Amino acid sequence: MFTHILVPLDGSALSEAALPAAAFLAEKLAARVTLIHVIERHAPSQVHGQSHLRTADDATVYLTRIAHDAFQPGTPVVFHVHTTGVDHVAESIVAHEEEIGTDLVVMCSHGRGKALHLMLGSIAQQVIARGACPVLLIRPDTQITAPHAFTCNNILLPLDGTVEHEQAVPLAIDLARSCGAALHFVMVIPGFSRISGGTAVNSRTLPGTTARMLQMASQDAEQYLREQTGRMLTAGIAASGHVLSGDPAHMIVKAADAADMDVIVLATHGRSGMNAFWAGSVTNTICSLSATPLLLVPIQKT
Repeated sequence: MFTHILVPLDGSALSEAALPAAAFLAEKLAARVTLIHVIERHAPSQVHGQSHLRTADDATVYLTRIAHDAFQPGTPVVFHVHTTGVDHVAESIVAHEEEIGTDLVVMCSHGRGKALHLMLGSIAQQVIARGACPVLLIRPDTQITAPHAFTCNNILLPLDGTVEHEQAVPLAIDLARSCGAALHFVMVIPGFSRISGGTAVNSRTLPGTTARMLQMASQDAEQYLREQTGRMLTAGIAASGHVLSGDPAHMIVKAADAADMDVIVLATHGRSGMNAFWAGSVTNTICSLSATPLLLVPIQKT
């Protein structure tokens, strides 16, 4: 499981939304924490409508306070200020991630719904695209001054039956076991409106055949999830499996909200596929619509 958590902070209250999750996981996993601030060359005076840290001295004072106030006594917390101004903050965060050997980045992501373009250009998105370790994205509530408390009692793990996306399963298992959480698998079978390509043509010309194909896919999904949940129960982890029908991203968000999930765990295609991935993928839509913390696990090429 995670042993070293990296938390990038820019000095804003919004970025501090990541702190409760970092503190919770550090305690549960007995992990150490590194807080980091990267001095940005030609940095704006404000970020997210608040003062922006632009000097090493200000950043040092700020991170010293955060290290003391945001974590339980005994939690090993250090901080680092990258004093040389950089043009690309995300690149610097990823470089530090690799240099100091962190295995989880916890940070907030801004922009939701119509403000999606803010997220697509955000430092969080770039860190996910460029980095190699999992990233826990926290959605800050701009209407509340104090960060939301974080807990991990219920984990939602969407799967599609492919080996690639099953790479998120071991990490989700470890997280569930460490936190005493229940693991909830979900698969979404697309409805007629979501079928594309040649299958879409068949759905219009042979609706009965297409309906039977979708029914078979649903039955296969149910069997697949029975196998997954069976393995979890045998391992002593509370688990459930649910097959849904509709638009995958929207159904996942709806399921997370309805069941009050604490974390959604999703596998991503890592560096090589992130541009296309974030341009119109299921995960991108989930990020833009859901307020549930999202743990993104880079898919490793085999």
